Amino acid sequence: MFVLALALWLSALRLFYRPSATELRPPDQSVSALARPLIERQVAAWSASEASTPEIHRMRASNPEWDLMARTYLVLALANVALREPSRAGEYVLVIDRVIDDTIALERARGQGYFLLPYARARAWVHPSQRSLFVDGEVALMVAARRMLRDDREDFRRVLGERAAQIEAQMGAGPIASAESYPDECWTFCNTVALAALRVREGLDGVTHEALVQRWLGYARARLVDRSTGLLVSSYTLDGAVREGPEGSSIYMVAHDLALLDRRFAEDQYRRARALLNGEILGFGYAREWPAQSPRGADIDSGPTVPWVGANAGASGLALLGAGSFDDVGTLAGLVASLELAAFPVREGRTKRYLASNAVGDAVLLYSLVQGPLWSAVERRRAARAGGPR
Repeated sequence: MFVLALALWLSALRLFYRPSATELRPPDQSVSALARPLIERQVAAWSASEASTPEIHRMRASNPEWDLMARTYLVLALANVALREPSRAGEYVLVIDRVIDDTIALERARGQGYFLLPYARARAWVHPSQRSLFVDGEVALMVAARRMLRDDREDFRRVLGERAAQIEAQMGAGPIASAESYPDECWTFCNTVALAALRVREGLDGVTHEALVQRWLGYARARLVDRSTGLLVSSYTLDGAVREGPEGSSIYMVAHDLALLDRRFAEDQYRRARALLNGEILGFGYAREWPAQSPRGADIDSGPTVPWVGANAGASGLALLGAGSFDDVGTLAGLVASLELAAFPVREGRTKRYLASNAVGDAVLLYSLVQGPLWSAVERRRAARAGGPR
């Protein structure tokens, strides 16, 4: 009787927490009411005199990578918002500039290791540059997204050109068209982010990176697809030995990046990930970190996992982006319902935050709710440069 009552109660709860399709995707392509308070909080935080908050310091203590990722997702989110709301684009560009300028200044002053886990110093890098593709790719993508809005800063043109040259040199140096994020450690997540940045640059500057893109895609299809699931693995060495198999906290972002590189491959990866990792209980969605075929223990990327159902914080957060990227509104609604029920949302005036989240989680959620226009603008720009239809 108790179980039945609980099931009925949860079924009724989804009526309050699960958003409708129009709430998630307003027909006029405007910013949804769900995203608005998240935008206002981020704008207020980065418009303050001191952008570095105790929340950021706590997050960095767990994983300094999350600091850079939070910045990247926020810039990508605000770029999409600016394209949706041209009347406020100037305000969003100012915030984006502050994020990027602060990021580059920190990297210049403290080195790329500031955004890396300590084991980056545990052994020697293979490539002589000793640079992390994780850092170079995320900075390049931020700057490229900013330039898609306004191409009015010569220093940003220079930064993107330098980062693109570094990415080309590192990824092109080896037989597998990949580069290290950590010593002899390549991450599919980071390699696709870097390639996405190069794709955006193609539309901006007319400089083709197609040969490198196709080399990576060819190798990925041949050697980086897990045989038991058909999903791309998460990490591998510079000689192509797989280190870690598919992960929910990686594959959804990889599919999102692949949408700029090979749409069919991207859709295949998202469909497989949704089938193998996504779940839903009485209208409340979640995602697992690992497929049932290859379970593993929790790590720094995955975050906490709910026993029995296997719902994972990191995977569920990135699953939001996957659903948003491929216009999977039903899956997105279920994931948002779970967030509203279990992540302890708090309204503070015009802003909103989640007590169970952090800066990177909030930025991923925002990007999931507003993304779309940026990738579409890149495709139009590339088609125009190629002489194709606008």
